[in-house]
Amino acid sequence: MRDGGAVDDGTSVDAEQPVRPLARLRRHWPLTLAVALAVLATATVVPVVLADSEGDPPCQEIPASTRALAKDPAAATRALDPGDELTLFGAVRDLLVHENPCGDGGKVLGQVVEAATRAPADGKPHTLAQARSAYAVVAAFDDKDVPVGMAPGLARLLAEYVVDANRYLSPDDEAYTPAVDATSAAPDDTGWTTYGRFLAPGEAHADFEHVQPYSPVRADPEALTAELAKDPEAFAILYDAQRAYLAYYLERLTRAGTDPDHHPEPDKDGTPGSTETWVDIDLEHLTDRVGALMNLRARYAREGTVPDLAAFDKAVRQHTRGAYRAAARQVGSRPPVGDIAERQVSGPIAGDLMDGRHQLFTVLDAWAEARNVPRERASDLRQLIDDRYVRALWMRF
Repeated sequence: MRDGGAVDDGTSVDAEQPVRPLARLRRHWPLTLAVALAVLATATVVPVVLADSEGDPPCQEIPASTRALAKDPAAATRALDPGDELTLFGAVRDLLVHENPCGDGGKVLGQVVEAATRAPADGKPHTLAQARSAYAVVAAFDDKDVPVGMAPGLARLLAEYVVDANRYLSPDDEAYTPAVDATSAAPDDTGWTTYGRFLAPGEAHADFEHVQPYSPVRADPEALTAELAKDPEAFAILYDAQRAYLAYYLERLTRAGTDPDHHPEPDKDGTPGSTETWVDIDLEHLTDRVGALMNLRARYAREGTVPDLAAFDKAVRQHTRGAYRAAARQVGSRPPVGDIAERQVSGPIAGDLMDGRHQLFTVLDAWAEARNVPRERASDLRQLIDDRYVRALWMRF
């Protein structure tokens, strides 16, 4: 299941006599040789700017040192960890953000992201450094185009941190660090934590709402999702993660549709605190993400970003893992966040995959029937999903 800006080359070209790349190389051979010798002498790795072919914009060759990170998770995490104060964020951005990587460079950069941020195996929690790296990656692509081939790798990051990404609402100056350790994320005496329900003990979490005073660095998973949704494979990964999260979430609720770990203190007048509130909020956020994906799909088809919607949908289906159903009995385990999107599928997709509301209702209704959820509570949850889905579907990005 698990495994462990374009640069001007400075040449001038006569409008009537285009110079081929090889001719450019011959013309500047002494300078090229001098640069090569300087690089060897200092053992410094610099990105090489090439032309893919005549007339194409320059591309950036991904250095061998960066490519090596894709096969060395520990080194990749060190390279992408910005630190608690984001002091190394600039280096992370420079390593990842390229306007036009040469060849398979975009795919390789996605693999570096996965190596740096994914837990090494099932049942293994994210470390604090991995969670900080996830924050830095999302922030690095704030208002930046995603290179060709990199979108699936970035989508797998958001799927790997689906709980953390779903709780994002907006930048928050009270979110003090880009990630929190297990102690900070642990539930309080009532069983509640701002970082989500059913969290694994001992796991760090990315806090995408973190901002620092006077800093332009922002990590917005929703904005990144909008870029990734243009790619059918990335779209499928993100959609799979949300549907898997719904099944994971529902099967851990009580028969009454409440959080079994949360025991809120009574209100001042003695009224028992609600154990439904945060469940409802989590399911609203999850539904928002699915509705937003379908909103983006429609928008890109309308604008021409997706020129052939039927072909796009077919590609999404080909990359979709399958359907996810909640267990018929309440589940008490608390696996790491990274395991959610990796859960086994329950079978093939039934019905129209691109009818997100139908897909959510199918899982919810099957869970409610299997668990004999009280009719009123099941109806309330269905209405909640319906309302939020329609709202997200019609919102404008």
